[in-house]
Amino acid sequence: MNFTIPVSILKYLYPIDYNSKIVLLGSCFAENIGDKFEYFKFQNTVNPFGIIFNPVSIEKLIYRTVNQEFFTEKDVFFHNEKWQSSEVHSQLSNENKDELIANLNQILVDFYTQIQQASHIIITYGTSWVYRNKLSNEIVANCHKVPQNQFDKELLSIEIIEKSIQNTIDLISKINPNCNIIFTVSPVRHIKDGFIENQVSKAHLLSSIYKVLQVPPSGAEGAYFPSYEIMMDELRDYRFYEADMLHPNQQAIDYIWIKFFENYVSEKEFATMNEVSSIQRGLKHKPFNVNSESHQLFLKKLKDRIEKLSENISWGVN
Repeated sequence: MNFTIPVSILKYLYPIDYNSKIVLLGSCFAENIGDKFEYFKFQNTVNPFGIIFNPVSIEKLIYRTVNQEFFTEKDVFFHNEKWQSSEVHSQLSNENKDELIANLNQILVDFYTQIQQASHIIITYGTSWVYRNKLSNEIVANCHKVPQNQFDKELLSIEIIEKSIQNTIDLISKINPNCNIIFTVSPVRHIKDGFIENQVSKAHLLSSIYKVLQVPPSGAEGAYFPSYEIMMDELRDYRFYEADMLHPNQQAIDYIWIKFFENYVSEKEFATMNEVSSIQRGLKHKPFNVNSESHQLFLKKLKDRIEKLSENISWGVN
């Protein structure tokens, strides 16, 4: 007896392999998948400007990067004893203004190269709800705990999101027309917006991506991976959520990752991935006696396996 209906996923036409250069952008779910790529030692970059949830803010950072519009003093402000930028995540905030601007501009330069060289860019949208600064009239990526009365909350329309997604594709195509772009919608539920509001938000994202991908590409190729649908339809049980009942737990993340790599990663890499996973488990092994002859032999064999793999992939110990 089947208790769920598996989400149908077509095999990706441009599969990822160990020669691929992957950039992941967007919500915290992008970080979850990025961790998987890191574990299996693929070449990947995850959210250089930190977690960004909405399409317009992602587009804005890509626009700034592609056009090399560097950050200046007008793009930062002082709040809660740190200098902040409303375009990036608070993890980049700094007590020194000049250091923040210099750091953001170095990330921008590096990000340009990462986009230019990327074989695949995976973008995870989290929400259609945004906050617009009343003074600047700009949509912000992060409020940085600035009082809420300084912002207007609004729901991005399907038309605005659709245009933003298309702009994002066009911008990437401008410096990397051969890049493959994979869109997905985060399965994280934004219940703070309200149950109905969360559903409407996700629906706007899904409708916009769907409409954009119906148009034949003139540059970078786009595709959609159904992480949201897998969570909602295959894993429709609270046991697959963290204690907050909002974020997928590790079991759910692992399940969605399996669905992803089975369909979006080249099958010729599966044996290498198995070997990498075996080595990772070996690196986490805790012996009874670190100085024992058997453990030293184990470490030597592990080192030999890493060196053999390093001939084909870039290996770094987690």
